Amino acid sequence: MKRIPKQDYTAEFKEQAVKRADEVGSIGRVAEELGLVEQTLRNWVKAAKAGKLNPAGAKQITAEQMELSRLRAQVARLEMELEITKKAAAYFAKDLL
Repeated sequence: MKRIPKQDYTAEFKEQAVKRADEVGSIGRVAEELGLVEQTLRNWVKAAKAGKLNPAGAKQITAEQMELSRLRAQVARLEMELEITKKAAAYFAKDLL
């Protein structure tokens, strides 16, 4: 099974996501709205409470890099889904023959 590549997010995006989670009160709902893994957002909230969400030495990520990372992850997910679908189709076709 293929691994989905790790995504990089801008500091502003992380801050906005944490702020939105605090406003809504549900990390799961906000993660779903933003297309994040719930545990990722949970880690950001935990880091924000500890004051370590965006360390000073962290590299800056441009919006283009973030978009490229998101698209790569989406391609990986879609390829994985296609692989599963092909295997399922072959399995069911074998039963029909």
